[in-house]
Amino acid sequence: MQLIDIGVITMGHTKDQSYKLKMIYEKIQQIISEHRPSELAIESPFYAKNPQSMLKLGRAQGVAMASAMMQGLFVTEYSPKKIKQSITGNGNAAKEQVAAMLCTILKQDVSGKFLDATDALAAAVCHFFQSTTRLPGQKSYSGWGAFLKENPDKLAK
Repeated sequence: MQLIDIGVITMGHTKDQSYKLKMIYEKIQQIISEHRPSELAIESPFYAKNPQSMLKLGRAQGVAMASAMMQGLFVTEYSPKKIKQSITGNGNAAKEQVAAMLCTILKQDVSGKFLDATDALAAAVCHFFQSTTRLPGQKSYSGWGAFLKENPDKLAK
C-alpha cells in the first residue's frame, strides 16, 4: 500500500450548492483520469445533529459516487465506525487518532494541513484492509488484531 496523492476540494466562498456539487463531480472525474483507479471507497452517510448538514453531505457523497460509477469504478461504502475500527482498532476513535495511525501505517505524515483529507484516506486504507482482491503473495487479515498479532513491530509505542 502506498499513498499516491492526498488533498481536499476547496469551494471558496461560493454559496450555490448546485455549483459546489458540480465542482465535486468534475474534480472526482479529474482525479480518476489522472490516477486511473478501479475502485472507490467512501464513507457512508452518518447521522448528524443538523439535518441540513446531513442532507448536504449526502448529496456530495452521491455526486462523488455517481462520478466514479460514470467512469466504471466499483464503489464500496463503509460506515464511519467500520473505518475507524479498521484503522485504529477502536470504532469510536477521534479524527486525530485516525490521522496518527494513518501516519504510522503509511510511514508518512498525513496530518497537519491534510487533516480534512484523512477521512477519505482512512476509507481507502480500510478498503485495502477489507479487500478480498489481493495481489498474489499478499497476506489477508481478518482484522487489525490479527495483523498486529503477526506484525507486533508495526505497533507504535
